[in-house]
Amino acid sequence: MRFAMAGLLIAGTGSAFGCLSRPIAENKPRSTSTIVERLTQSSVDKIDLLLAIDNSGSMADKQDVLADAIPDLVQGLVNPRCIHRDGVMTTTVDSPNTPCPPDYKREFEPVKDIHIGIISSSLGGHGSVACQAATSASNVDMAHLLARSDENSNVNDLPTYLNLGFLAWDPDQKLDGEPETPDPNDGEADIGPNDSNADLNNTTLVGALTAMVEGTGQTGCGFEAQLESVYRFLVDPEPYATIGIDADQNVVVTGEDAVVKKQRADFMRPSSLLAIIMLTDENDCSIREEGKNYLVADTTPSFRLWRPRSECATDPGNKCCRSCSQNQDGCPKDDTCKGTDGNTARLTKEEDPVNSRCWDQKRRFGFDFLYPIDRYRRAFTEAQIPNRRGELVPNPIFSDPNPDDLDSNIRDPGLVFFAGIVGVPWQDIARQNAQGQPDLLNGLNQDGEPVGGFKNSDELSAPVAGAASTWELILGDPATYQPPKDPFMVESMKPRSGMNPITNDRIVGPTEAGWNLINGREYTIPEGSTGDLQYACIFDLPENAVKTCDGQAQSCDCRAVGGQPTDNPLCEPDAGNSQEDPEPRSTTQIKAKAYPGLRELQLIRELGPQGIVGSVCPRQLDNAGAADYGYRPAIGAIIDRLKTVLGGQCLPRTLTPDAKQQVSCLILEARNSQGQCNCADPRMPGRIEVTGKHKPAKDEVLSLDIAKASGWDCVCEIQQLEGMNEGEPAYECRTNVGDNVESGGQPVHGWCYVDPSIRLGDTSIVADCPSTEQRKIRFTGQGEAQQGATLFITCSGE
Repeated sequence: MRFAMAGLLIAGTGSAFGCLSRPIAENKPRSTSTIVERLTQSSVDKIDLLLAIDNSGSMADKQDVLADAIPDLVQGLVNPRCIHRDGVMTTTVDSPNTPCPPDYKREFEPVKDIHIGIISSSLGGHGSVACQAATSASNVDMAHLLARSDENSNVNDLPTYLNLGFLAWDPDQKLDGEPETPDPNDGEADIGPNDSNADLNNTTLVGALTAMVEGTGQTGCGFEAQLESVYRFLVDPEPYATIGIDADQNVVVTGEDAVVKKQRADFMRPSSLLAIIMLTDENDCSIREEGKNYLVADTTPSFRLWRPRSECATDPGNKCCRSCSQNQDGCPKDDTCKGTDGNTARLTKEEDPVNSRCWDQKRRFGFDFLYPIDRYRRAFTEAQIPNRRGELVPNPIFSDPNPDDLDSNIRDPGLVFFAGIVGVPWQDIARQNAQGQPDLLNGLNQDGEPVGGFKNSDELSAPVAGAASTWELILGDPATYQPPKDPFMVESMKPRSGMNPITNDRIVGPTEAGWNLINGREYTIPEGSTGDLQYACIFDLPENAVKTCDGQAQSCDCRAVGGQPTDNPLCEPDAGNSQEDPEPRSTTQIKAKAYPGLRELQLIRELGPQGIVGSVCPRQLDNAGAADYGYRPAIGAIIDRLKTVLGGQCLPRTLTPDAKQQVSCLILEARNSQGQCNCADPRMPGRIEVTGKHKPAKDEVLSLDIAKASGWDCVCEIQQLEGMNEGEPAYECRTNVGDNVESGGQPVHGWCYVDPSIRLGDTSIVADCPSTEQRKIRFTGQGEAQQGATLFITCSGE
């Protein structure tokens, strides 16, 4: 029998629930079908949450919306809802340490150990003279953790856990090793808004995090390196200390940033669930810090990049699509590559505005100055990554940074999640109601339930009006330079045309009368400006955020350029005009913008189920109590995805029990025992040695790359419980809804299959499952994975 194995890191204590989410597939030459899937558990005991916040111009309004969503994010993780045993009614309680009312149970166990940190998108000029610290302290944050109250400050002045730059959630006050005893070395124990004596500080988790978000600011570098900042903080094995230009005018980096490496080691635990939430209103501009790539960030007024060869205009993938400044061997002569002065031709100021260089680079310049998206996919999924010299070295995300401590786990890729709240119309990624309209309140999920919110990974890959998938709609095919099907997601300095395939909203040109509900209308980018793009989406600013773009006002989009009035849809119409009129507008900004976030979306798509997408343009900011307010739908999508690990997923297909009510599944546990492997250890009951026909499965597990990286030397089989009658282990596992399952007065250790639809178990055990997936594999007692272990499962079913 062939065993195809997939693994997911498992950690924590308490009862656990397994999942099988992959459809049944045929396992030849057997006549039955086989499900092979990663197994998750309800008690991941720690989370490391990194907020990667764009701090360039125009981001303050989005940071304010995110700050409003902080309570939803915090409460969703640390104090999950209580669900009634009928699976319909929900309620909340005051604290993660408060039990649910009778007949209710937690959506998942509260997470009582969370690190929360913030980094910005500013990495300086990548070797160019742009974005210097002398201009703004926020220009060169260099992926250091931020906890500042003022964007103009270069020091962290907000209180953090042990002054390490991040917050620690610790309601049981156990981080110092003495649970329930407040100590200065413990973290936050108060959610908010009112502080208590539960810890020894006068701050709350919500209040402290809100202040940190708002302090990130919007005076950072305009060449936003959102993805590279995350890479530098979490992954880069050698984050450079200095960057400069050598005698040959090439970038040279030296040394290692000890601050980044120390903060990474303090913040990221090898046994945690790692979640990255990115907030940005612009496409990523992670410039490669090598060669002469820094030239794309040269903002000298007279400097313009070289013209691309003519092939680039129609086929950027053509082998001869190059910059005219590059070697032209193997390509026909291109007369457009020689300027009137006899030198290599350069672009004009109109073709190459200095503030608009980080989009469609191959077509526009014949050269891509940015790191490839595959760099970041590998960072979040692979155990080894290249260092500066191209040598493969351990990936810090999947390594143990401190072998001397007690946490010797190696994180599995299934515990790494990346969420992007980015530039994309919310209408494109929202679930649709029965009438086919985007509906964040009552949109139907893939099971036909009116849950609202944003689409998950499977739903984004399903066919949609006008495209083979939502990805084709919002992203196109970057590999072949095919633009998105939604014209609102096409990057362009010139006015675009077309219609949104979902809503039928038509793009309105600058000289036309009209208005749409996605980006209002196109506008005329003023001559003499430093450049801009047409917007993917816009949204109304709250009344207290409306600003006048006169004088020295910062980050305003309604300032007249060169004396030219603006027709920007973000600006309030002049008196007597309406928003539909193609007339000049005032200098009062009443709306906020976002550009197509194509590189961030590309990474989210590459990550599959580990990627989560939300829109940086909220549906509404008027009704704070509604489910579609601000970034609540995006936070909801993030919590829903993390919940599949925190609370355990449900089985999409029924398994067929035999006459003894057992199912044909094998569950193996792999771990590093430090040479002390003993599957019969009485301290960890519910396990047996892997023998006989299951031995090939053990060999397969030990042959995996993660086995070598983790040092696994012990693989045990977790036993399936037996017993069909009241009082017997399997029966109690299926019917006893409490955490402490017993049989004959003794704890029950092992696992069982629960499926009330075939009268196998209590319905309350699967109450949090969708109506079409109310079945689980349940672990009890010591049968759940040991701290630092990884579980593997394969099941056969008819």
